[in-house]
Amino acid sequence: MSRCLAFAVILSAGCHICPVALAGEVEAGAAAVEITGPAGYRMSGYFNERLNTGIHDPLKAKAVVLKQDGIQAALVFCDLIGVSLDVSRRARELAAEKTGIPAENILIAATHSHTGPLYSGALRKHFHDRSVAEMGKDPHELQDYPAHLVKKLVEVILLASQAVQPAQLTAGAGVLNGLSFNRRFLMRDGSVRFNPGKLNADIVRPVGPIDPQVGLVRFSARANGRDLAVLTVFALHLDTVGGTEYAADYPFYLERNLQRALGLNCESLFGAGTCGDINHIDVTHDRPQKGQEEAGRIGAKLADVVTNALPALKSVAAPRLAVRRTIVAAPLQEFSPEQVEEAQRQLFLVGTNQLPFLKQVQAYKIMARQLRPGGNLPMEVQVFRLGDELALVGLPGEIFVELGLAIKAASPFATTLVIELCNDAPGYVPTKKAFTEGSYETVNSLIAPGGGELLIEAAVRMLKELKAAN
Repeated sequence: MSRCLAFAVILSAGCHICPVALAGEVEAGAAAVEITGPAGYRMSGYFNERLNTGIHDPLKAKAVVLKQDGIQAALVFCDLIGVSLDVSRRARELAAEKTGIPAENILIAATHSHTGPLYSGALRKHFHDRSVAEMGKDPHELQDYPAHLVKKLVEVILLASQAVQPAQLTAGAGVLNGLSFNRRFLMRDGSVRFNPGKLNADIVRPVGPIDPQVGLVRFSARANGRDLAVLTVFALHLDTVGGTEYAADYPFYLERNLQRALGLNCESLFGAGTCGDINHIDVTHDRPQKGQEEAGRIGAKLADVVTNALPALKSVAAPRLAVRRTIVAAPLQEFSPEQVEEAQRQLFLVGTNQLPFLKQVQAYKIMARQLRPGGNLPMEVQVFRLGDELALVGLPGEIFVELGLAIKAASPFATTLVIELCNDAPGYVPTKKAFTEGSYETVNSLIAPGGGELLIEAAVRMLKELKAAN
């Protein structure tokens, strides 16, 4: 039985063994539950229909709950490509009822693993509707996975809430170069292409930066110093494994290495930094970079940076828990009825070689737009103040790295962690500059140019408000 589950059992029996927090003292509790999809379920990540054939490693939802002087917050990280707005809304509301943590103080993020279940979105709807039309039912959705996921998310928040105890927070960052690469390149013909291929002689240079910072927060029990959880934030796409087995990608190997160093009871939480235009492919060589071996290599290198940085993390001497959130109305792209009708027809060619790739992406995007009614996309921005010099920002969607770097540069907090794919997965959020350049990410974006910059403004404004607030 895990330590977190043991805490829950003991507390439910009425035996309170955790020390009582003093006024002003922060409490923390961590927990994990399994959220692996059903056997034979469709898998997320690509544009073709992929059916699950097994489990390489279990998918998990991991949570840390923080409490201080009546203020409560929860951070949840899931081994999924994204968390749908419907699932996050239901889970946050139910968790609020059971724990007293305000729904707006709960962040539910996805790591962006491309080897988890496909349970929402335009492609899932297309595949599901096609199966029902052809067979009268969908044999690949025999279980209501979204309902199951909501239940497990509520469960992990409740377990972490029940396990809180006086805690010590330390925070800081390491630096890791050589693993992440901006995947958008200027080509000799003046165009910008994403992933143009290894050793491509037409590559001139990347058109954007990377973020080599490895943001870290360590949560330790004040009573005995035992590690409860370590949150790692790094801007690198989770698309190294492939295949048809459920897998958590390189955070699985990060966890395995960290638990060897810190103990099996320490939860390894991974937050995807702003990596909408960042992946692991190094175009300067032709070495294969796909599969579990590659995920293991990345996870091990990341774990080395984390373990080397932990002793130098600075203590959060005066924790000051507070949360702000706002909804940004980002303008959505618009499409004519004729474009929607054409996209409906073309959706049947997605995943085949009968339609150019970017046209497949465009068709998918137009149909995804139909699932988001209205002229604007409500995008929730959350800011968590953990201390005078420590804050965390949660953003929805796959955010371009330049936007995350801009938030960090403007933040009044010495350590600011920016995490993408929080509470919703509306697709790519490029910069204005990227929209003028084109290529895959902009074709696959629902928002109109300028939406990403609106998120920056909102996040920086709330960071400054929390810095000044009591």
